[in-house]
Amino acid sequence: MRITLISDTHTKHHEVTNDLPGGDLLIHAGDIMNSGRNPGDITSFCKWFDGLDQYDHKIFIAGNHDRMFEDFPEKSMEIVNSYKAIDYLQDDWVVVGDADPHDENVKTAKIYGSPWQPEFHHWAFNLPRQGEELAAKWAAIPADTDILVTHGPAQGHLDASGPPYNEPNLGCPLLRNHINQSEAKPKIHVCGHIHGGFGYKFDGTTHWFNVSILNEYYEYVNKPVTFDWDPITNEITFVKFTDNE
Repeated sequence: MRITLISDTHTKHHEVTNDLPGGDLLIHAGDIMNSGRNPGDITSFCKWFDGLDQYDHKIFIAGNHDRMFEDFPEKSMEIVNSYKAIDYLQDDWVVVGDADPHDENVKTAKIYGSPWQPEFHHWAFNLPRQGEELAAKWAAIPADTDILVTHGPAQGHLDASGPPYNEPNLGCPLLRNHINQSEAKPKIHVCGHIHGGFGYKFDGTTHWFNVSILNEYYEYVNKPVTFDWDPITNEITFVKFTDNE
């Protein structure tokens, strides 16, 4: 399964187009907007996303800048639902892949997406950092999730901001705790939100990705991440990661 990951395009999605090679699945981990109040930003993104015909499946979630999805969900979803080739996930899941009932090595993936993060400058989808509401959001993640997509990182996983802020451990401690304590950990975790945390690591069980394509100055500096992934063995082979690889 060939997968491309992006996040935090902040209305600059058209700058990414030539760096999207195509494949089975494209995932966007939120922050398609800036102020979050212009419905035209949703229309522009969805028209672009829907038109990326080189991907079989296209999935996105909202982020903290995507205020309309929290404040005006019906209007937002009216726009999203007018485009038929994309899936928006908000505390929901979808299964993608080739399901063959006669093949026990079925290569499908269950993807769960959620936009929530700890309080961050009073933006959208913010909940108290150590509160029961946020813990309940993570408790709702199905145990059989293969790919978990959250806007923000788990604490300690690619969650340090870059210059000029240079702040560590900005991720969610409750998400970290939930994943650590879960019997069935996700094979892949995808996030953005903390632009300076762009990168990848593997802990032997979960592949962790922060795929914020913009830096702290909102400049397009990080290329989309593309790799081939075997859902059964959980092995990945990078196709394109950064210009330096």
